[in-house]
Amino acid sequence: MDFFVGVDVGTGSARAALVAANGKVRKVAACPLEIFHPAPNFYEQSSDNIWSAVCHVVKSVVAGISAENVKGIGFDATCSLVALDNTGSPVTVSITGQEKQNVILWMDHRAQEEADFINSTGHDALQYVGGKVSLEMQTPKMLWLKKNLPASWSSAALLFDLPDFLTWKATESESRSLCSLVCKWNYTANLDGKNGWDESFFEQLNLRELKKDNWKKIGNDVRVPGDAIEPGLSAKAAAELGLLEGTPVGTSLIDAHAGGLGMIGCYAPDVSPNFSNRLALICGTSTCHMIVNEKKIFVNGVWGPYYNAMISGFWLNEGGQSATGKLLDHIIGTHPATPGIIMKHLTGNKHIQQYLSELLHVMAEQRNLQNVSYLTRDLHVWPDFHGNRSPLADPSLKGMVSGLSLSVDEEHLALLYLATVQALTYGTKYIIETLTAAGHNIEGILVCGGLSRNRLFIQTQADVLSLPVLCPVEQESVLVGAAILGACATKKYSMHETIKRMAGTANIVKPASDCYKYHLRKYHVFKKMVLDQQDYKKIMSEEL
Repeated sequence: MDFFVGVDVGTGSARAALVAANGKVRKVAACPLEIFHPAPNFYEQSSDNIWSAVCHVVKSVVAGISAENVKGIGFDATCSLVALDNTGSPVTVSITGQEKQNVILWMDHRAQEEADFINSTGHDALQYVGGKVSLEMQTPKMLWLKKNLPASWSSAALLFDLPDFLTWKATESESRSLCSLVCKWNYTANLDGKNGWDESFFEQLNLRELKKDNWKKIGNDVRVPGDAIEPGLSAKAAAELGLLEGTPVGTSLIDAHAGGLGMIGCYAPDVSPNFSNRLALICGTSTCHMIVNEKKIFVNGVWGPYYNAMISGFWLNEGGQSATGKLLDHIIGTHPATPGIIMKHLTGNKHIQQYLSELLHVMAEQRNLQNVSYLTRDLHVWPDFHGNRSPLADPSLKGMVSGLSLSVDEEHLALLYLATVQALTYGTKYIIETLTAAGHNIEGILVCGGLSRNRLFIQTQADVLSLPVLCPVEQESVLVGAAILGACATKKYSMHETIKRMAGTANIVKPASDCYKYHLRKYHVFKKMVLDQQDYKKIMSEEL
């Protein structure tokens, strides 16, 4: 039987899956990653640690089968910045000077000043990132590196997006994925084939040295996702991964984009199969909102449009929320009632979020409420505890809670948890409103990642958005997306054919109409909260 290997490097772990040609995941392995947090807003990793974890998980999933049966491998990863010298060794990006800390993690927010400077230029290149570059992107981080660690900047012969680092380790090819470059590096890609680095943009930023040796430091061999990287796995990487030399390797994707690729083609009855009518939510530490269209649509505060960035022949727009899974963990982890719940109620594999959901249903019954949503009538959350990615593109925004009391019991935690789940969904509604106003037409929501297994979260999405929510039966959509890249690298089928063959089916969660008007009122409060926050900032900036 033929298999493909999908490798996903997330924020906290590296994972690999053995995936059959029909898209069924047969085996999954995971390995934790080191994260260094030397100062507020600084998050770093080690590329050596990451590659070691990748080798471990790939060896684990291919153990027990013949390496000849693995026909291709694909990689995805977070959009983190990797610095290497001319020997391929790590170059420190850390304020601590630790050499192994050569990766600036995607969620690192050190480059606020640099992002502000880039946005102040008003350069035409910014129209492809919703009008503003994010401090989570690579150009602000490169500018920070040059200004603050000039020795590291000079020593860095190669700067990779993490997905491209993985394909480099696998093949020794310095090629770059169009996905990473257009989405995070301000590379230009257009339907007319006029692709390339915008010299005037980098000149204006005082990064003109990047042009040296035909842009070698940041890439001059640019491939579409899924393109085969010849000649496949190197002998060294094959030995490290437990595979055969020459095994086809597909050009990589950013992790969220792999999730979009893995589920965009999921079949569900009575839901439009048209790729352009589906918004994909890839939920993890953060959430990315992916939508493709055959037309080039510009959306204020939303990244893109990026041509060929996820699926060949389509333009991609990408919205997002900087903290979703991480926000829920924060709300629960910092509440005084949590230790007691863990000690008294969590047995076996029961997750605290499941316990809170069950408690909410009990509370609704006790209060004779038809829907748990009504429990938060007087409790409201603005969820941007780590800034707003879309559609306001304001990393300076903070979280807000209205309706707090002196209560610190289990019921209070359950209510705060529910209000946060609702707030995250109102954030998605705000993104959808913005996409729709620009010309997108959304008829269904696709969800993958950890929150796709949270029934309360999924039902809240359906109810608030008044749209069907599709949850892939094969829950590991990101790993399936990475495996699709490996399958495309065999050159036997086009990407569109491969998506149809491997995407599988989805379960549908339909909206409950009884609470839609209630959510509209809460959504009105939600949007007013950010206006209030902006007013507070204005007041506090005034001279007395």
